[in-house]
This record gives sequence, structure tokens and C-alpha cells, in this order.
Amino acid sequence: MPVLESERLILRLGDPKDIDSIIHYFTVNQAYLQPFEPQRPDNFLTPGYWAAELEARRQDAVQKRSLKLFIFEQAAPAVVIGAINLNNMIWGVFQAATLGYSLAAAKQRQGYMSEAGSQLIRYGFEVLNLHRIMANYMPHNQRSANVLKRLGFEIEGTAKDYLFINGGWQDHVLTSRINPDWRLNHS
Repeated sequence: MPVLESERLILRLGDPKDIDSIIHYFTVNQAYLQPFEPQRPDNFLTPGYWAAELEARRQDAVQKRSLKLFIFEQAAPAVVIGAINLNNMIWGVFQAATLGYSLAAAKQRQGYMSEAGSQLIRYGFEVLNLHRIMANYMPHNQRSANVLKRLGFEIEGTAKDYLFINGGWQDHVLTSRINPDWRLNHS
């Protein structure tokens, strides 16, 4: 399984020793993240949920269905500060995935998400050989819009009532980035 590193960050799958830190991340940031995330199951903040979820994520990564990584600082490699994912990987004639991410409220405006995004996009294009990575954001989420612009995503349009977020259907701006070095016979 990949471990992606940058100057300040480590991106990797979670494992059982991270469960307390994962629960802490989502608990401390619950109010901050709620306007941007889907409703969570009742047991979301329990060790049992995360033990099963981490195994499911590992299986999804092995099967190339998704790659859901947690973000850690190099200076504190046991403390989750965010999450970044390549979701809904589709192969065959599409060769694409959807980028999703979240970052702790206390870590905003430090360039962490751009740094993490650069690493995951590079992996998605160079190692997985994805042709297209899509990312969508709610029109009022200017921070997310700015991150995606810095990462080279281009706006393709708007989807009405696209995702059920925070108790209601939300419009989303659709963006994507195409792999300029995609290879037909990638091994």
C-alpha cells in the first residue's frame, strides 16, 4: 500500500493503531466539517466502526476501487490532521476517479491541502495511470475552489442537487484535471 510523503506531510491508509487518532480528528472537527460532509452513521465515532472501515478501505485499495488516505504531519506522524481520497475509481474506457478531502480546522490556511493534493494527484497519474481526476465543491465553498484551482483543476459546469450533504441536496461545481502523460499500455 502506498505511503506518500512530501516535505511536511505523510499520506497513508489508516491502520488499527490510528483508530483513536481518527476518532479524535472527526470528533474535534465535527462542527467544522458538518456543512461539507454527508450524514454519518450513528456508530461513526466508535472503534468498532473504524476497525471495519479500515479493513474495507484496505480491500478497496487492493482492488483499485478507491484509495482513502489519512494526512499526518511529518513532525507528528501519529496524529491525523486530515483525509484525502481517490473515490469511485472506474477503469476500462473511463480511467477516472473523484478526489475528496477534508482538513482539520486548526490546520487551515497553511497550504497542507494543496501539498497533500499534489502528492495524491501525482500518484493517481504516474502510478495508477488515471486519465482523469474529478473534484466537486459546493458553490459557497471558496476555500475548496481555491485549492482545486491551485491544483490545476478546471471548471466544467454545475450540477443541480448533486450530493446529499448536511441534510439536503446541494448543488456542486464540477471540475477535473486530465493526465497529460496518460499511457495506453501502462503496466
